[in-house]
Amino acid sequence: MEEKKLGLKSVISVSVGLVIATSCLVSLGQGAGTIGIAFIPAMIIACLLNMTTIASLSELNALMPNTTGGLAQYTLACLGPFPTMISMVGGYLFCNILSCGVEASIFAYAMGEIFHLPIPNFSYTLIVTIVLLVANLRGVDMFAKIQDIVAYLMVASMVIMGIIGMLGLGTGKKVVQPLYMTTDWKQIVSMTAVAFWLFIGAEYVIPISKDVKNAKRNVPLGMFIGLALICVVQSILVLGFHNYTDWNELANSAAPHLLYGQNLLGTVGKFWMALVAALALISSQNSAINGLSSICQGMAKMNMMPQSFAKTNKHGVPYVGVWFVSILILVFAYISNDSSDAISFFILVGSVFWMVSYIFAHIDVLILRHRLPKAPRSFKVPLGPLFPLIGIAGTVFMILNISTDPAERHAIWLLTGGVFLALGIYSFFWIKFKMRMPVFKSVPVEKVMAMEHSLYYTIRKKRGIWR
Repeated sequence: MEEKKLGLKSVISVSVGLVIATSCLVSLGQGAGTIGIAFIPAMIIACLLNMTTIASLSELNALMPNTTGGLAQYTLACLGPFPTMISMVGGYLFCNILSCGVEASIFAYAMGEIFHLPIPNFSYTLIVTIVLLVANLRGVDMFAKIQDIVAYLMVASMVIMGIIGMLGLGTGKKVVQPLYMTTDWKQIVSMTAVAFWLFIGAEYVIPISKDVKNAKRNVPLGMFIGLALICVVQSILVLGFHNYTDWNELANSAAPHLLYGQNLLGTVGKFWMALVAALALISSQNSAINGLSSICQGMAKMNMMPQSFAKTNKHGVPYVGVWFVSILILVFAYISNDSSDAISFFILVGSVFWMVSYIFAHIDVLILRHRLPKAPRSFKVPLGPLFPLIGIAGTVFMILNISTDPAERHAIWLLTGGVFLALGIYSFFWIKFKMRMPVFKSVPVEKVMAMEHSLYYTIRKKRGIWR
């Protein structure tokens, strides 16, 4: 029986799935509340910068197709195992699992505010995580069914709520306030660091590209469409915010999406936005569990993680990674439970880790362009090195402006620096004594591609090269 493949619709839903998350609704409200609809240009800039990353990752995927580890394998071929482990374990796994835990915490807080049931808020997180754990263990078909339904329901709800607010059709009282809180272009550009969080994660399609029909076309096209769709939807919501939610209240709210729903349509709007938040959590966490377990599988094939992560169940699912990611999501959700300050701080910390991994993607493209200029690519970033360099410069700018509060900014830099230092020490010893490879020497592309086969590790282990 022929294995079912995912179409363009599913690619878009996966791209949208992780990007539109509950924390994005929080960041959207805080950004709009700070500078008004001037936040829309900041969002457009952030979206375009993220499109440069998507373009770079699409080229890498075209050069090294069907790699389960995605960015890990690209970086291994370009910079060697040490930067790969640093960027993937810190910039991807740690960051993504942390952000998913924060997402779950925001969702649980919102549910507790609405339903007031005699149960801990953490119970909501536990229920959703268990359901998604079981669903993802059933394979890619079940994952796609959930993703398609949830992602499109979520986007449709956000569009409708945004249009109602934008056209002034809500049942609540309209707010009279200026469109812009600032016209200072420098301040608007600096807000791209906040807007960046609204567009990260579209690349989660890459690890499942082997399950996509006509992947050469549908993978890059689906990611670009997903980001453009998100930018339009969130811009409509900002215009709706202007008519029904005071900018200052929006900026200071721990749940700005619920505030908007309440002001727009009363109790109905509050419950509707709670549904959107639930859909956002399910969508983002479903994408994360599936994508991160595949990345762990790919890294295990390169001996960068324990071999148990490469094992699959009867549905072809890397089940150890699914369990691992799900449990850690619960841990981070518990740590940030009911703490709005911790949630906001963790979102920004996660942003920096993710930005670092995006910088590596651009560097990988530049290196492989130099080393393999004539290698066939079904997708190539136009205008030579221009867009990767713009992506690197823009991402560095956002890291330097990650927070408007100097104390918080320094704390974020200190924490991320400390985590990367610890990862560096761990990575050095793992590569030196477990992988038995040169720490900084890049691996030929053909050898990285060969690592996808299970026999590669078996042969290396029999020869005593890998332990």
